[in-house]
Amino acid sequence: MEYIATDIPGIYIIEPKVFGDARGYFFESFRLDELRAHIGDFQFVQDNQSLSRYGVLRGFHFQRPPYSQAKLMQVLSGSVLDVAVDIRKGSPTFGKYIAVELSSENKKQLFVSKGFAHAFLVLSETAVFFYKCDEYYHLESESGIRFDDPNLGIDWKIPTKDIQLSEKDKQLKMLTEIDIPFEYTQ
Repeated sequence: MEYIATDIPGIYIIEPKVFGDARGYFFESFRLDELRAHIGDFQFVQDNQSLSRYGVLRGFHFQRPPYSQAKLMQVLSGSVLDVAVDIRKGSPTFGKYIAVELSSENKKQLFVSKGFAHAFLVLSETAVFFYKCDEYYHLESESGIRFDDPNLGIDWKIPTKDIQLSEKDKQLKMLTEIDIPFEYTQ
């Protein structure tokens, strides 16, 4: 696997080595030893999977400390725009984001450290989204920011009228309106 550091410290794109022939393909989608060697010491404790249709946007979500989560995301079927926003106070990239298309075709993965808000938007007819977390889901610590925060300026790649949100995500606030629980450390 190739681990590619992005312009925002704490976010990595992972590209597996895919071996294909007339029968299909094979690749390693996760190796803890390699992840630790390239990114750091993580122990994933929970896997999550969702099925969503075109235009479904889930996020931006995060959990407040001490229940914050690092995540490793991939798409098993379909295609999504996966986006992580730096919400670490004092970070030189605070409010900046990385957007990557993850698909079953390109087999890319995105690793996002603690201190980021995360969202994904389904670009294909349907998508199966899978991710690992290094902390359990904790209802009382969940929070988020609005997907359409004008200060973020994210191009979601589809018309806004096609975006579908949960009732919970419709109630999220702008980044400037929330109490930021993360501090940037070098």
